[in-house]
Amino acid sequence: MRYWIMGGGGIGRALAATCAERGDEVSLFSRTDPGLPGVSWHCLDNTDEAAMTALCNTLPLPERVINTVGTLHSEHHQPEKRIEQLQQDALLEHMRINTWPTLALARLLSARMERRQPLLLTALSARVGSISDNRGGGWYSYRISKAALNMAIKNLGIEWSRRFPAACVAGLHPGTVSTGLSAPFRAGLAHGQMQSPEQAAQHLLTVIDSLTPGQSGRVFAWDGREIIP
Repeated sequence: MRYWIMGGGGIGRALAATCAERGDEVSLFSRTDPGLPGVSWHCLDNTDEAAMTALCNTLPLPERVINTVGTLHSEHHQPEKRIEQLQQDALLEHMRINTWPTLALARLLSARMERRQPLLLTALSARVGSISDNRGGGWYSYRISKAALNMAIKNLGIEWSRRFPAACVAGLHPGTVSTGLSAPFRAGLAHGQMQSPEQAAQHLLTVIDSLTPGQSGRVFAWDGREIIP
């Protein structure tokens, strides 16, 4: 199986390593080389659509694409607790990183796919992007960008069902994973609630392996349960 894995964070690296270990052909697209055995690394800023298109168009299409690119906080922005803390540049930055790369990938893939192409495109979403499941409020930029991603996945699933009926697009919620993204927000987690990147990769690949075109446009948690947007 040929994989493109976008993003070199903790989950992206773990997915690439796990796929390589099981004998898949893996290309990892990130800014820095993780030096993983059996993984072909390609230097790429995954938010740069022009660079993504130029690079990916030189490679044969994969059977599976996993977009792991995402942001929750930075040295300039933290998740908002009140509307007064919301800044336009923070919201736009979250949309640029959490939402746009999946749409850019879908656009370049769609331009190259055959009608019966059995391609699977997945992107890491988040349960907090579910409007129906929002009981806590806050985290405006992150929630909004992930909700937009879920809508993009729904839209694309409808379009691909007509244009590419053998293809599938889905969102994946990895749970709480021990990475830099979750580091400031682990206090108070119950025992066993935190997964390592390697555990998350195994769970996510189990879900990915089970996805069919009939499930296109939907979002699933790491344990296989569907999340209603």
